[in-house]
Amino acid sequence: MRILIAPDKFKGSLTAAEAAAAIAEGALRVYPEAVATQFPIADGGEGTLEAAVAAGYEERLNAVVGPILTPLGAAWAIHKAGDGKVTAVIETAQASGLADMEPTPANALRAHSYGCGQLIAAALDAGATEIVLGLGGSAMTDGGSGALRALGLKPLDSAGNVVPLGGGSLADVVALDTAGLDPRLSATTFRIAVDVRNPLYGPSGAAHVFGPQKGADQDAVEMLDAGLRNWASVLRETTGRDVNVPGAGAAGGFPASFLAFTDATLEGGFALVAGLTGLAAQLEQADLVITGEGSMDSQSLTGKAPIALADAARERGIPVIVVAGRILVTLEDLAGHGVVAAAQLLDVASSPADAVANAAKYLTWATSQVLEGA
Repeated sequence: MRILIAPDKFKGSLTAAEAAAAIAEGALRVYPEAVATQFPIADGGEGTLEAAVAAGYEERLNAVVGPILTPLGAAWAIHKAGDGKVTAVIETAQASGLADMEPTPANALRAHSYGCGQLIAAALDAGATEIVLGLGGSAMTDGGSGALRALGLKPLDSAGNVVPLGGGSLADVVALDTAGLDPRLSATTFRIAVDVRNPLYGPSGAAHVFGPQKGADQDAVEMLDAGLRNWASVLRETTGRDVNVPGAGAAGGFPASFLAFTDATLEGGFALVAGLTGLAAQLEQADLVITGEGSMDSQSLTGKAPIALADAARERGIPVIVVAGRILVTLEDLAGHGVVAAAQLLDVASSPADAVANAAKYLTWATSQVLEGA
């Protein structure tokens, strides 16, 4: 039997790779002769880099400027294909992540994506011809302006001065000096993993919907939204492109700058990551798929990685087992996606805190139990 073990992360307890290892241990207890392939997955947000590295991409580390100017080390990955294409994978959370910033109103206005631009520059220096940008866990609401600053763009105010970094300064931008913008950008393919439909600004835009979780109070939200409106206007005047499109509001509006200055495409996260990592080839060899994530809920059913994987397996006639931290949907809901059995850690742990603290142990046990009963 060939078992494809392909979970997403268990947020707050296990990375996708750690979850895969725990599931594999449980599966091999029941089927010791099975070939258990561990294949971490992601939906284009946090975990995308890990999935790429697990699939054979080379991980690299660069020193960058963090979201509020604190130096930090940020990982990214690169892969050189036989046809000469060089693909880099960059996560916004690595260089401009909320984990590296206290979420306060002041920081929400200061936070920027400069470090992401530094990683893009490093990828270009390494010969990347295609750059995949995974969004999620970001600290900034700067419309991607900081990233372009790192790549040579100068946003200017009415006095001709370069404005400070951060979304709080975008309302002051009146013109863009593009003379120093890295010319390699126009020759590079940018693919941006986006699963939200939020526009750049407005009531359902980046500032109003995602700003509060980054520390923005109502005043900061209004300032950030006004800044993004102005940034979109200046980008349109400079490039002729309207960037207030569905999906542009992801990661603090990060896609907007790349939609303006490159031929970037916005793509569904799971499909993009699956294509990069060769998931389809792994599926073709599988007799059984085991997947999971920290919380399997109604949002999971809208196309998050584990259910998207289950759908792909169902189309191929491959049964799927789900093991999750908690399951908040019915077995009938899951069955519609090809899931034949499911287990949650909350059924074996003494409490939710226990499930988080000892997730690997319970994941191994739950996997063996559900396989024995399947």
